[in-house]
Amino acid sequence: MSDLITPSQTVGPFLALGLTWPTGYLVVPEDTPGAIRITGRVLDGAGAPVPDGVVETWQADADGRFDHPDDPRGRTNSGFCGFGRCNTDDEGRYQIVTIKPGAIGDGQAPHIDVTILARGLLHHLNTRIYFPDEAEANAADPLLASLPPERAATLVAQPAGDGELRFDIRLQGDDETVFLQL
Repeated sequence: MSDLITPSQTVGPFLALGLTWPTGYLVVPEDTPGAIRITGRVLDGAGAPVPDGVVETWQADADGRFDHPDDPRGRTNSGFCGFGRCNTDDEGRYQIVTIKPGAIGDGQAPHIDVTILARGLLHHLNTRIYFPDEAEANAADPLLASLPPERAATLVAQPAGDGELRFDIRLQGDDETVFLQL
């Protein structure tokens, strides 16, 4: 056995083989009262689509609580898991159908946590989706307030008509999405 460290390998292009979950984009059924659809594209530094990527989401329920034992207020036992997963298509497109989360009570504006996996990334990326109709809460959010306005704007979804929101994820370059170090 050797003490030498082996080099890291890139992720993929096998994400569609191992992480496919055909209904994973449905955090809630599409006919759920208050359901919203978030669509977008994952784009590389040149603006080209990133196919065979995965966008995962994790969020609180409409009351700002998690049905998880680590929620400091205790489990909700609501059955709302708050987790979604969608593979990107050949054009880098993804979609998530969910509900708008409530504020979690510690000064953070309502948001959805996002993890991105894609070929060529040695480590996953983390970001957030904030909501455009939460201007006052967004202005007070500690993360958004710590960023220059043009960078904070990369974390706020945009209305796309018919109640849909659009959130493009740019991995580098102009308008690169802000990524979090967790």
